[in-house]
Amino acid sequence: MQHGPAVRRRKLGAELRALRTSAALTSGEAARLAGWHQSKVSRIETGTSGAKPADVRLLLDVYGVTDPQLRELLLVLSGTGDGGDRHHWWHAYRGVLPPTYRDFISLESQASAMRTLETTVIPGLLQTPEYARAVTEAALEGESEERLDALVEVRLTRQDVLSAQPPLELSAVLDEAVLRREVGGPGVMARQLARLVEAARLPQVRLQVLPFSAGAHIGVTGPFVIFSFSRRSDLDVVVLDHLTSSLHLERKEDLRAYVEAFNALSAHALSPEDSLDFIAGAAAGA
Repeated sequence: MQHGPAVRRRKLGAELRALRTSAALTSGEAARLAGWHQSKVSRIETGTSGAKPADVRLLLDVYGVTDPQLRELLLVLSGTGDGGDRHHWWHAYRGVLPPTYRDFISLESQASAMRTLETTVIPGLLQTPEYARAVTEAALEGESEERLDALVEVRLTRQDVLSAQPPLELSAVLDEAVLRREVGGPGVMARQLARLVEAARLPQVRLQVLPFSAGAHIGVTGPFVIFSFSRRSDLDVVVLDHLTSSLHLERKEDLRAYVEAFNALSAHALSPEDSLDFIAGAAAGA
């Protein structure tokens, strides 16, 4: 269990080492072609030292990697969430977003699929502006209007991944408490639930409700997110959010446990069709 940047360094190092091996190069040969000392390649591959995006690009060129999606994913792992490539939109908010949030957005922007259990609030990718504002104000009581505006803008911009080509595939299991907790007042909540109904009809979104009648379940320990990447399944990661930080789990046994937990929750939840009716009913009564 580690913080995001440490996980990314290890994953990046392992990927670069595999690509070097595929290119039939020793670490010394790779260093020579890159114009570096061999120790730099070794530090990057073991994850003991970070790699700048320019370093990663150079190594990928040396290894003959031309796949644009793979190159982009490895650049994300190089730390673009912490000051790398400036073409990523969230860099405009560096003064507002903590590093752990930037790290989360960088993963979200490159993932092909996202599975999430939500036990308290509507998933950020499906929030209306009013709901997002109310949640942000509650979480950051006393913050300036300017920072609140920026954080809400970030949350809404994140939603573009659902309309990208190809779009992020979102599977969410929502505890019934998410639908019953009145956030922002009755009007805000009614419009938010109506938005959920719309989202549930999108082909790239799968929503399921875990009703109170399901009783205690494995998700009572808290919400989690599983990011999956189509190009490299070994880059999949679980993210656990805490009040002041996020933890990333990337060991195979941890990933397996959370995937099994999500599958169990999905099996106990209402079907997507019944969940749509359930959400619609909650919206009508809001």
